[in-house]
Amino acid sequence: MRLLKVATCNLNQWAMDFDCNLKNIKESVIRAKEAGAMIRLGPELEIPGYGCEDHFLELDTVTHSWECLKDILSGHWTDGILCSFGMPIIKGSERYNCQIFCMNKKIIMIRPKMWLANDGNYRELRWFTAWKQKDHIVDFQLPPDVSEVLSQKTVPFGYGFMQFIDTAVAAEVCEELFTPAPPHAELALNGVEVFMNASGSHHQLRKLDIRMHAFIGATHTRGGVYMYSNHQGCDSGRLYYDGCCCVVVNGDVVAQGSQFSLKDVEIVVAQVDLDAVASLRGSISSFQEQASCEKRVPSITVPYKLCKPFHLQEPISPPLKIKYHVPEEEIAFGPACWLWDYLRRSGASGFLLPLSGGADSSSVAAIVGCMCQLVVKEIENGDNQVKADAMRIGQYADGQFPTAGKEFAKRIFYTVFMGTENSSKATRSRAKVLAEEIGSWHIDVCIDSVISSLLTLFQTLTGKRPRYKIDGGSNAENLGLQNIQARIRMVLAFMLASLMPWVHNKSGFYLVLGSSNVDEGLRGYLTKYDCSSADINPIGSVSKTDLRAFLRWAAINLGYLSLAAIEAAPPTAELEPIRSNYNQLDEVDMGMTYEELSVYGRLRKIFRCGPVSMFKNLCFKWGSRLTPSEIAEKVKHFFKYYSINRHKMTVLTPSYHAESYSPEDNRFDLRQFLYNSRWPYQFRKIDELVHEIDGDQVALTDSSDQSKLGVSSNHIGGMGVAAIGSGNPNVGL
Repeated sequence: MRLLKVATCNLNQWAMDFDCNLKNIKESVIRAKEAGAMIRLGPELEIPGYGCEDHFLELDTVTHSWECLKDILSGHWTDGILCSFGMPIIKGSERYNCQIFCMNKKIIMIRPKMWLANDGNYRELRWFTAWKQKDHIVDFQLPPDVSEVLSQKTVPFGYGFMQFIDTAVAAEVCEELFTPAPPHAELALNGVEVFMNASGSHHQLRKLDIRMHAFIGATHTRGGVYMYSNHQGCDSGRLYYDGCCCVVVNGDVVAQGSQFSLKDVEIVVAQVDLDAVASLRGSISSFQEQASCEKRVPSITVPYKLCKPFHLQEPISPPLKIKYHVPEEEIAFGPACWLWDYLRRSGASGFLLPLSGGADSSSVAAIVGCMCQLVVKEIENGDNQVKADAMRIGQYADGQFPTAGKEFAKRIFYTVFMGTENSSKATRSRAKVLAEEIGSWHIDVCIDSVISSLLTLFQTLTGKRPRYKIDGGSNAENLGLQNIQARIRMVLAFMLASLMPWVHNKSGFYLVLGSSNVDEGLRGYLTKYDCSSADINPIGSVSKTDLRAFLRWAAINLGYLSLAAIEAAPPTAELEPIRSNYNQLDEVDMGMTYEELSVYGRLRKIFRCGPVSMFKNLCFKWGSRLTPSEIAEKVKHFFKYYSINRHKMTVLTPSYHAESYSPEDNRFDLRQFLYNSRWPYQFRKIDELVHEIDGDQVALTDSSDQSKLGVSSNHIGGMGVAAIGSGNPNVGL
């Protein structure tokens, strides 16, 4: 047996906070060494933090990274253990995203990333160059101050592997695993047994399964030990890196870290038998044949042993059942951890939420409540950093600290119901009850007097007073009256957030939380600069469908029973008067259901459908119950209002990223915001298609086609990949 103990980690790094990051790195190395590990793997770009973005273009960021690495190598940290550290490096005129392999106070090798993440939320090609010289390893001249400390002038730089006395080790950096021809395939055929993947991978609902199966697939048919390390937390922006560091052996997960946590450092350790890797490979004839003729990958020789012979002091790590969270748990824990990081790093004293008693704001309130519960739980588990942060934020004195979620919420969470004459008693009551269940400091205020004052001012200026549509007013009047209510709520929310701590003799300020969901953003069903405008929004990339499921889950699992009634109530903005024959409803206002919005969103973003392609796909998806003419009108209606309201996305509150069809304009969904909302050419093409296929008749008569996922004997009723995927929340991962 060749027994090897390895350690990988989740680190909660903070972009550009080198002190914080260096502290976490050192702590992870200490714990790995205490566990007896011979290899320690950290996440991608762990020294500066992954989310530095354009700070990577600054020479200071590279210089400070070298200074931190020099600090590590000057001490005892790497004695007797192979460590991989992530940082940017400039070689010649190019900047590379690199993994630095170190052992015994020396740099063994620098491995630049070859395939850069450059889609979705990622822009690595903006900051880094991909390493393209796969055929040979070159010499890299170390900075003079580093060279002097390490007594090394040059180190190997490039793509290759490290041949130790008793095994071969190589890196595969994040995105490289998911490429069509991942490096681990040829590295395995070259004899590499241990793969080290340093990653910066963000959370997205239902995504973890894809990631875990990639690790399993990498070693299932070709053998190997696959180590994975990731960031965990909010390191500077909209993304939450969801950890889940792990070790996989021959397709079996033998160690797995948490996906969501308040910890700054988490280590998982596994003891593996490398002879099991060699045995599997030796039993596969095709592997042997391909290895015998595989092109040689460059390598460097390292005169150290990593393995130990057979012993019984510790068992070999057995296969584990992979731990997955259901989507409702992901919505609870991911945004809750993201909010905690943002709160403790922003200098704020708490959160303020306009709580309407509806599903969206109630979801945000429940997530904050979940955050408070997690904080208390971590304190009970002995996490001194969480305890110190909670004592500082909650402004506890005399050694006191949070002991219950509701008590902590009372100190750091304000909710405010800003009612008008259009608000119902039901929503007012729901908001109050939920606030009591969570423990927030709740305020109930009527803003009718402020609205009346503004309308009187308007009447003085113009001589006219607008009326609601139900009272005989025009569409412009009706919209204007709704918008003024919404915008007053935003102004009052920020005023309360800045002054309520002062009112209660506390220092600091509160962060205003937004509560618009991803579907409303896509449709533009929100008022620009209303309560959707806030400091941050934990649900801005979560669909209405997922939020309603979360509310049902949270009512039971978080103990907020009133959420069940909130989820069951029909969504309404309550911005128009309630009459015996009229009650404002979101889906009626929008002219589409939330379920339809999710379908439009996936087709538009994930399947890259313009109006014509969307119409064609929906003819297969909805063709058994709607005529092509009806489908055409739905598609036109969506694109009309999507394009009219796209400008709202440019000022959308920074939101937790959770959904693959998010319309967030900052980096994820880069599109224009000035459209010809009539779409004359595209809509004309749709009309021509409707005419060609006799659009007034239902085209697909067999409704069972949908239940069969588009499978039919003659393929006429088959939906196809895009149409099926538009209704599947797992697509786009």
